[in-house]
Amino acid sequence: MAKEKVVLVTGSSRGIGKATIIEFARKGYNVVINYFKNNIEAELLKEKIEKNYKVKVLIVKADVSNEDEVKSMIEQIIEEFDHIDVLVNNAGIVYDRNFEEITIDEFKRTLEVNVIGAFITSRQVSKYMKKGTIINISSTNGTKVVSPECLDYNISKIGLQSLTRDLAFQLKPHIRVNAIAIGWANTDMNKDLSQDYIASETSKIYLEKFAEPSEVARAICFLASDESSYINGETIVIDGGYAG
Repeated sequence: MAKEKVVLVTGSSRGIGKATIIEFARKGYNVVINYFKNNIEAELLKEKIEKNYKVKVLIVKADVSNEDEVKSMIEQIIEEFDHIDVLVNNAGIVYDRNFEEITIDEFKRTLEVNVIGAFITSRQVSKYMKKGTIINISSTNGTKVVSPECLDYNISKIGLQSLTRDLAFQLKPHIRVNAIAIGWANTDMNKDLSQDYIASETSKIYLEKFAEPSEVARAICFLASDESSYINGETIVIDGGYAG
């Protein structure tokens, strides 16, 4: 009898991570919810999953930029499930400071979480992943979208795309590694944008709307599935068609 598949989604107590956990659970995966600060949201998500889907749920607190904490998290997952089939490197932060205001510590912290965190987690997971997929959550920031007020975030997300290509080479041929570059989405990260700015950016999107987290989650699940078995080392853009 085949083992039930297991997915770890970092930073999954809310937003796209939360939607991704729900989508994988809907598809029958056992899910691992990782959080750093939002323990209440993580517990609420666990309750929702267990109420609606016949899968197992594990919650693990860990700062993905801390190698010891990541090692401990992976050990807990292996102890509980014996294996990991899919890793989604979703944890990310942004400070929204312009060039003159952002501190060096803030800049470093963004890179530590968004890029180094994905590297650490991928390296630890790959030790136990005989065959599987890793999906890095990147952004169109810095490529199609110019956002000078968050240059730390832009650089980190471009770096994540480079990491994706390198990991695909390092982990071949049994582990596929891809990234998704997300455009505007209805998440907490964008909740404080002014209505005028939202309207301006929406007018540049062919589909005339921001993405819903569930729409992104479905794309992530596709990249984790056998239906995408020959996609590797790629960054898939999901932005509704952006003409900015």
